[in-house]
Amino acid sequence: MGVITTELVETGEKRDARGRRMTPVQRRTAIVRAFRGSGLTQAAFARREGLNYSTFAGWVLKVAKAEVAKSPVQFAQLRLPMPSMSASTSTQSESASLEVRLPDGTRIRGDRVDELALLVRALRA
Repeated sequence: MGVITTELVETGEKRDARGRRMTPVQRRTAIVRAFRGSGLTQAAFARREGLNYSTFAGWVLKVAKAEVAKSPVQFAQLRLPMPSMSASTSTQSESASLEVRLPDGTRIRGDRVDELALLVRALRA
């Protein structure tokens, strides 16, 4: 049998009990921000950076949730014009329309504010 020579390179990274690298939250956030500016898919970015895809995808999700939790909810009061009788006789393409976008990306469109409000409440319940 021959001699096996190995070299241990210590980078100073913390590791858990199973030997996995532990990346600090600040570093993970910086990596996710770099990903967002890269124009790459999550898989391509993780491959380029030498990261496990599922680990990186989890980081992206956690950073997004943290950003949503930190951003304050803002409300704006709107006054919508009441449709006139002549507007109600116009075609559907000419009528006023309202669109509501929920935080999960759901879009609801309609022309009756009261019905849209009821639908949004039902979806959130």
